[in-house]
Amino acid sequence: MERTPINPWQWSTALGYNQAELITAPTRTLYCAGQTAMSPDGTPQHPNDMAAQLAMSLDNLEAILTAATMTLKNLVRLTVYTTDVDLLFQHYAVLASRLAAAEAAPPTTMLGVTRLALPPLLIELEATAAA
Repeated sequence: MERTPINPWQWSTALGYNQAELITAPTRTLYCAGQTAMSPDGTPQHPNDMAAQLAMSLDNLEAILTAATMTLKNLVRLTVYTTDVDLLFQHYAVLASRLAAAEAAPPTTMLGVTRLALPPLLIELEATAAA
């Protein structure tokens, strides 16, 4: 698979993401359901702790990627849903540092929502990966 970052403007790269990525001939594409801070038995974890929920959501996303023999570096799209955009920005380094460590800068969209599927959840990550 060949990836070409598309950045007509450079401001987004300073924030850790590309405006777009051109993917040439992926052999496999993985479409992930939204990942949240849920335990293996489906119980929401870390109520009222955005940083911990974000870290666990990333852990759960990485578990799915690993099961598909992929890593965060394979992300070609990431959508971040949160019930509190301002609070997320206070803890955005949790996400940015994990992506940077994986040398990943997927095109990303962040959306503020009224609530997620279960009331204790503050963050949900929806991703697409290709290899």
